[in-house]
Amino acid sequence: MRLRVRPILLWLAVLAVSLVVILQTRFTADMSAFLPAHPTAEQAFLVDQIKGGSFSRMILMGIEGGSPAERARLSQALGQALRVDGQFSMVRNGDGTYLKQDQALLFDHRYLLSPAVTPERFTPAGLHAAIQDSIERLNAPLGLLTKNLLTRDPTGEFLTLLRGLGTGSGPRTADGVWVSPDGKRSLLMAQTRADGSDTDAMERAVSTIRQTYDRLRVPAGQQPAAQDRPRLIVTGAPVFSVESRATIKGEVKRFSIISSVAILLLLLVVYRSVSMLLLGMLPVLSGVAVAIATVSLGFGTVHGITIGFGTTLIGEAIDYSIYYFIQSQGAQAAVTRFWATIRLGVMTSVIGFAALLLSGFPGLAQIGLYSMAGLITAAVVTRFVLPACPKPTLNVRPLRAVGERLLPLLLWLPRLRTGMILLALAALVALGVRHDTIWQSGLSGLSPIPEAAKQVDAQLSADMGAPDARYFVVIRAASREAVLQEAATAGRALQPLVNDQVLGGFDSPSRFLPSRATQEARLHALPDAAILKANLDQAVQGLPIHADKLAPFVAAVETARQQLLLTAETLKGSSFGLALDNLLQQRNGQWLALMPLRLPSKHPADASAGDSGSDEANAAVVRSAVTQALAKAPVPDALFVDMLGASNRLYDGYLNNTILLSLLGVAAIVVLLALALRSPRRLFQVLTPLAIAIVLVMAGLNLLGERLTLLHLVGLLLIVAVGSNYALFFSRGASPDALTLASLVLANLTTVIAFGTLAFSQLPILQAFGSTVAPGAWLALVLSAIFARPAAAVGPDEKESF
Repeated sequence: MRLRVRPILLWLAVLAVSLVVILQTRFTADMSAFLPAHPTAEQAFLVDQIKGGSFSRMILMGIEGGSPAERARLSQALGQALRVDGQFSMVRNGDGTYLKQDQALLFDHRYLLSPAVTPERFTPAGLHAAIQDSIERLNAPLGLLTKNLLTRDPTGEFLTLLRGLGTGSGPRTADGVWVSPDGKRSLLMAQTRADGSDTDAMERAVSTIRQTYDRLRVPAGQQPAAQDRPRLIVTGAPVFSVESRATIKGEVKRFSIISSVAILLLLLVVYRSVSMLLLGMLPVLSGVAVAIATVSLGFGTVHGITIGFGTTLIGEAIDYSIYYFIQSQGAQAAVTRFWATIRLGVMTSVIGFAALLLSGFPGLAQIGLYSMAGLITAAVVTRFVLPACPKPTLNVRPLRAVGERLLPLLLWLPRLRTGMILLALAALVALGVRHDTIWQSGLSGLSPIPEAAKQVDAQLSADMGAPDARYFVVIRAASREAVLQEAATAGRALQPLVNDQVLGGFDSPSRFLPSRATQEARLHALPDAAILKANLDQAVQGLPIHADKLAPFVAAVETARQQLLLTAETLKGSSFGLALDNLLQQRNGQWLALMPLRLPSKHPADASAGDSGSDEANAAVVRSAVTQALAKAPVPDALFVDMLGASNRLYDGYLNNTILLSLLGVAAIVVLLALALRSPRRLFQVLTPLAIAIVLVMAGLNLLGERLTLLHLVGLLLIVAVGSNYALFFSRGASPDALTLASLVLANLTTVIAFGTLAFSQLPILQAFGSTVAPGAWLALVLSAIFARPAAAVGPDEKESF
């Protein structure tokens, strides 16, 4: 009795500890778990921007439908309401809220901000040229503004700054607000205070926007027909983050319920006993609990995708109890052989998934650890706990009858062996011919964001005139002053590329906040009143203006000589302050200056959109030109970053690494099987069905137009893990009896159900598992039967060595 109680007590203790850990576990749906844990400098910037960069906090809004006046009213009302909400650091819609403040700030500090302020600027010759240029601008589009400012700013510093800050193509304005180019949509832009990685904060912000808009709409009774009512569109990285988490949670919950209910109903029909059904679920539930606790202890958090993958653990873990219940109805010798087979199958699975622990993606490493802990626990509980529990009697007659009906098919299947070999060779040839279409390049294959949502985001971004945030120059320094000085140096190095139309322009934090050294140099360039008056007397010679008319200019320069230097605090509350926050960041004790680069409007990259080869060629041209310019400056701490290229290289590098690790895992499995089976023939018999199943699945997915991702690769590993059990059963040298065959078919059916349901998921990660493992598990069973050898083909030594 003590021997029967001890395993149960130990099992209950482990479960209790696991539950305590689970109750304290933090679950996450942050897709950054599938970003590298140890990135390069370029990848580190990419990861940092995905998690907390300005674009990760930017929400774009559009109001469609209704009349232009109604859209404008809603835009103004929504903008005003969100500006007083503490969740947002900035809300813009073109209504001029920031315009007066920005203009006043720019005008009052024009001599600190203008790069044209040098000692030469205020010599008689410099003043003459600048004043003459301002007079000539009187007939330009900004002529009225130039006329109003001529006596206070005859050198045109304010207008120079306006032109420099207006190089981007922003949205057009109508009825006092931003609108799309076709005028059918009002536009707004908001930035959250919280980092983009704080999904809870993003959810609250998005909810606030939608609730505020609903409150501001005219009551339904006063509106036109529903199809003509204005509607709000919200997009951007925060929206994607919130919707991705909701999708992951919903999909995991939905398919967990569907697969679990389907498997439970199937087993209830087979067992015809609720108590046996519940007993059979003990290994599964124990495996899930211990696996979650193990991942939590190992990583600190558990990703929703890991839980979703864990639901499929039912498909393999339930196999152990099925085998046990059915095999235990026979002789003890059969039970002993059963455990030898299961033990070897579990070891092959664990070795295969151990390769994922070395993956650079924490998300994949979680899946690997989860699978190892779950399968080992399920097998141990089946081996030691179930025999210690009171076991209901299983009526095996229906199962034996099913097995007996399948036995003739089992004897016929080996006739397909030659056909399967030829089919596998044809699949290999097809994969070889289409080798460049096998694997998905880039992270997009892992994204849970629907294509329609991406198109809406792209449309709103285009309406906003937002630049393509692909290329950056990133500068790191120990202090804000140092990084601003280096950003200014980099800007001077990049300007010739703009002049030569290699670049369309760039932004720099030093444009909004020059370094203290630069500001002090500009103040020292301003002459005192006496010198300025004398120089003006000479400068206006030959110009249609008298020097005494420029007295306000002399006073303004004298005031500027006494003013305090511009600081980040001075810019707070303005759009310049927002721009500075986006371009000047402090990370891990270092200061970062971000300099987004824009391509010229007619750059070849624009004409070849969607052509990855041309995109890469243009990226190489831009990289070469920028790095050479920065090297000549020099700016030693500058880093050129191609965001798209970095993400693609990141993914491709880790895909190749994971493929290598998987091959090493497969090699380890082969070594293990070779040592355990001690028979080249039997080893070939076990490995051949698994290899053909993998080749056929890969070829089938490829022919269906589906490119394989990292998650498909995990699915291929799982085919080996699940299929090895079938292959080992058929490799024992004798045809399975009716009960064993029935148990194999039932176990296979539960696996196909568990993974097959995932094939219908909207989540690419779960869909990849389902579309790979479900057909692969079925093929592994059928192929194992096809390549099974009759008992007469196996020598006695081979039987004993097993």
